[in-house]
Amino acid sequence: LDKGTSGVLVFALHSDAARQLGAAFESQATHKRYLALVRGWPEAQTRVDHPLARDPELPSSGQPQLQACTRLTRLARVEWPYASDARHPGSRHAVLLAQPEQGRRHQIRRHLKHIAHPILGDATHGKGPLNRVWAQWVGMSRLWLHAWQLQLPHPDDGHLLTLTAEPGPEWQ
Repeated sequence: LDKGTSGVLVFALHSDAARQLGAAFESQATHKRYLALVRGWPEAQTRVDHPLARDPELPSSGQPQLQACTRLTRLARVEWPYASDARHPGSRHAVLLAQPEQGRRHQIRRHLKHIAHPILGDATHGKGPLNRVWAQWVGMSRLWLHAWQLQLPHPDDGHLLTLTAEPGPEWQ
């Protein structure tokens, strides 16, 4: 998980399990579901199919572009009475279910930036002025991305595990 992302995190207890879990992620035998609080009101259903460079911290030109697809479902739309832009009296946000099909570095964050709906609190791929006003309004500074659910084959017997971490009270 990215440093600021909350939620499900898997640890292997021995090297064989680590190899099997790594293979499951590599072969896309895992299914990941995240919650994200974003700027604006994206479409109810969106599929972002946009290749990404391997390392987001280097210029993309010259790097191979890797296939990356993220499915997004809007779960809620909200409008709050704080303004981060003088042109608008309030701010519109949405809660999304994000399901990356691959596991590229910062894939969800980069795809949401690509469609102009950055995650609140994202210092790398977000909007600085919005993040500062939002953090002041809610009284906390964090990346609003939560690894909600992970499905993967158990490394011992292969049966499907579903691991869930409910969002903390700050999501209320």
